[in-house]
Amino acid sequence: MAVSMSPINLTDHFLIAMPAMADPYFAKSLTYICEHNEQGALGVVINRPIDLTLLALFERLSLPLADKEHAHTPIYFGGPVQTDRGFVLHEPTGQWQSTLKVRDAIGLTTSKDILEAVGRGEGPQRMLVTLGYAGWSAGQLEHELSQNAWLTVAAKDRIIFDLPAGERLAAALDLLGVNLASLSEDAGHA
Repeated sequence: MAVSMSPINLTDHFLIAMPAMADPYFAKSLTYICEHNEQGALGVVINRPIDLTLLALFERLSLPLADKEHAHTPIYFGGPVQTDRGFVLHEPTGQWQSTLKVRDAIGLTTSKDILEAVGRGEGPQRMLVTLGYAGWSAGQLEHELSQNAWLTVAAKDRIIFDLPAGERLAAALDLLGVNLASLSEDAGHA
């Protein structure tokens, strides 16, 4: 009888791109994994603001934004899949039409009702809006991990929601006790 390794589950973890990552979508990226199971994985890149604000997105969607406090909040490149669709990573999870519950406090919502609520000033307390997401087919993320493409660490909400985008990658590395400068381009090839 073959002994199988128990599957790893990186839901609610950060994926930290290693310096050798050549893929332009993920070089120097910090990705938050929202779901990981035998079918594959789904996450959003949380450290790549794009040249679009919440106000501009709402104008594009013809939605009113009463809550001007968040007008200049940046929208993020969430990954190369469905880049025309908005994904809202938020806390608390709330009751929306289409939410993937990452864990008790955090959800990823794709339905327009959450943005309508944000426009009325009734949205979630903390949120990060992306266009697109990152997806991996069954076994693909595990393969990339075996190739040393990523470091992983349990996610911390404060890194997602409280830190400026430019500080998130270093803060995630700090959780591992690693700094970017110490990561060699050719780690593991002594």
